[in-house]
Amino acid sequence: MNELELRYNKNMIKAGINYVVTILFLGSCFLPLKASAQKVTSAKPMSQADSMMVKQLFFSAIREKTIENSKRAGEMFERILQADPTNDASMFELANLKRQQNDYAGARPLLEKAVALSPDNEWYWVALADDYEKTNAIDKLENVFNQLIRINPDKPDYYFDKANAYLILKRYDDALKVYDQLEKINGPSDDILASRQKIYLKQGKIDKAAAELEKAIVDNPGQMRYYLLLAEIYNSNGLNDKALKVLLQAEKQDNNNGMVHLALADVYRDKKNNDACFNELMLAFANPDVSIDQKVNIISGYFPKFPEPNAKASALELSRLLTVAHPADAKAYAIYGDMLLQNTKLKEAKAAYKKSIQLNEQVYIVHEQLVRVELSENDIDATIKDGENALSLFPNQGWMNYMVGVAWAQKKEYKKALNYATNATSLEIQDKDLLSLSFSLLGDCYHSVKDNKSSDEAYDKALSYNPDNAFTLNNYAYYLSLRSEQLDKAAQMSARSNELQPNTASFEDTYAWVLFKQKKYADAKVWMLKALAHDKTNSAAQYEHYGDILFYLGSIDEAVENWKKAKSNGGQSPVLDRKINEKKYSE
Repeated sequence: MNELELRYNKNMIKAGINYVVTILFLGSCFLPLKASAQKVTSAKPMSQADSMMVKQLFFSAIREKTIENSKRAGEMFERILQADPTNDASMFELANLKRQQNDYAGARPLLEKAVALSPDNEWYWVALADDYEKTNAIDKLENVFNQLIRINPDKPDYYFDKANAYLILKRYDDALKVYDQLEKINGPSDDILASRQKIYLKQGKIDKAAAELEKAIVDNPGQMRYYLLLAEIYNSNGLNDKALKVLLQAEKQDNNNGMVHLALADVYRDKKNNDACFNELMLAFANPDVSIDQKVNIISGYFPKFPEPNAKASALELSRLLTVAHPADAKAYAIYGDMLLQNTKLKEAKAAYKKSIQLNEQVYIVHEQLVRVELSENDIDATIKDGENALSLFPNQGWMNYMVGVAWAQKKEYKKALNYATNATSLEIQDKDLLSLSFSLLGDCYHSVKDNKSSDEAYDKALSYNPDNAFTLNNYAYYLSLRSEQLDKAAQMSARSNELQPNTASFEDTYAWVLFKQKKYADAKVWMLKALAHDKTNSAAQYEHYGDILFYLGSIDEAVENWKKAKSNGGQSPVLDRKINEKKYSE
């Protein structure tokens, strides 16, 4: 679409149609259809019977149009025009039906003939202007707006539209003459001033554009918009010092104007004065009159600079000021929570998210952010409480179902966990990461309730969505090894998990145990030593596994020594006690 922005109300077309229809219905019993509305009459007058037929047909067409039977209505209007080729009302109606179907080319000749027949009908000209705009026939608009100004000389929109047409055609001087004409009629206005600025800037006449704004400032020293417009012109054309001078002058007039402070921040940023820029931003952010959405956009401008500490700190301070300036706006606390999270202030982030939810609980993403933080901190009870609250409001959110399922699994409430994980898999059909995680959770839970068949099926499904889900590969391999089933598959999966996440003690322990079950004791020892080297928790299971491997390698004393280490680090199974007491491996 071209740049032309017709400022007249497009609803005038519809209003015009309704007006025409109303007049025709009211007059139907008293006047012939074409009474005095048009200046051109049929070359051959219609008989009274033909006139009645046309009138009845017109009303029937209008009725069909009203019930949105456009095809039937169009056929009727065409029949009218066959009987009465100068029926401008039917031309107008038929043209509008075509325009509704985006057939502007087909509507154009009908509208051009309608205005020729009834040149004083404003609605016809408005429709024709819209048609020319839609078909990019900008060169034809000059005459249309001349006619509209002739018909309704007191309507400013027609002057602006005519000037806009000149602007698109790059007839800048002609557009300026139209604004001069309008100013003589209605006096100076901000719209005329802004429109002239647009032309002067296109012509490269920066001095002339600035001169008009400087005059406006002299005439209206308290109007901040003139200072802002002038500063923008200077700043966008590389005249930073002039822009700064104008804005400092504005600041003296109104030190509490947030938009002035934002403009100053832009100038200081362009001048590489970062401290002054940030100080002006803080003044603007503390002002509640500046739109919160505009402030959020500014904060989002810091995101590409993360993880730079200064960028994070600046965004955090600005987001804090949001909550001061807009204490009743949930969005302020939501963005503050996000910035606290970026700065790893998890406790404060949770408080901000909760405040945001308290102010407006209908924004799902805030609930999700809160529950993600709680789950990351292993705050299981809070995860369940806030997650289930979120699901009472947004039951069809896959990620929330998954996270609540994880929390219930942590509490060993596997049936509840299975329900939520199943919900997650049924709700999300596009998010492969979520599907993989959810089926993996199902695999863990089914294993815990000893449903090995369902567990294996769930793990296979998880890996079909993400073959490189390292945790799924590790868990699936370990559980197969515990059952001594599909050990070759288990070994492949475990090896892959270690490729994906090397130096992970639990993954190395799994691979060692799979190799042990394959009776590859020497290889198992190598991987178990890696696990022990990377383990930070003194895992009882790993010491016990190492003892088992050493036993089969013939190092009985070392085996017993490691079984004892397992017991001292929390191992409490009767099997472990039997290994120590009998000094031999036992399952």
